[in-house]
Amino acid sequence: MVTAWDCFHFATLELVRSTPIKQRLIRAYRQHLADISAEQLPGEVRESFGQMLRSLCGVQPLRGEDPVAASVRKMSNQQADDCAALIVDMFGRISKAQPAPVRSAQTSLKRVAEQKPADYDMSALAN
Repeated sequence: MVTAWDCFHFATLELVRSTPIKQRLIRAYRQHLADISAEQLPGEVRESFGQMLRSLCGVQPLRGEDPVAASVRKMSNQQADDCAALIVDMFGRISKAQPAPVRSAQTSLKRVAEQKPADYDMSALAN
């Protein structure tokens, strides 16, 4: 079972990649945070979660795009940074409120350890 802690943990890992912040936000939300409901979260995080949802899903999309893509497209880089910081802050508060089960931490470490050098894009390092 994937917990809210797991979802925020993986979203936070997504946010530290080297791609542009707006791409990281969209990916973190779509792949890790979209299916979380406020009821799964500790009470002290729910208001921030609602704020995040309004930031990431509040803009009417253009034809062929979803609300997340539209909302992030309209954000300034500072707003995107602030939204990413809010996600990391919520992860920290969730971690304090309900410590991660050992199994989740081991699963995360195992996934990183199992990656092979071929899993990484080395072309940027070749220059």
